[in-house]
Amino acid sequence: QVQLVESAGGLVQAGGSLRLSCDFSGRTFSRYTVGWFRQAPGKERDFVAAIALSAGNTVYADSVKGRFTISRDNVKNTVYLQLNSLKPEDTAVYYCAAREWSILLRPVNYPYWGQGTQVTVSS
Repeated sequence: QVQLVESAGGLVQAGGSLRLSCDFSGRTFSRYTVGWFRQAPGKERDFVAAIALSAGNTVYADSVKGRFTISRDNVKNTVYLQLNSLKPEDTAVYYCAAREWSILLRPVNYPYWGQGTQVTVSS
């Protein structure tokens, strides 16, 4: 069973930065893809970014491309999401999720989820 634990989010001003981390345990790290999703109040859970832990290839949502960076540390079994140039519309609960092997973009394709962490961007 995969366990995912996210770091605390926070409150930042527009234009600021934040780094989220997702600690992965329970299975072989390199066999999995880890994705970040976010959900704003009253909205669906949306794909943000994902990384295939073996090869390191990444995919980003258009709304965050060029501002967010997903990366991994294969020693610490941790995935990071660096959030730069934050906007108020980035405010949401951010979740990391895992699935075996290939990157997919829909939340339903990810069986393992972290508890979520709040990111609030003030204008």
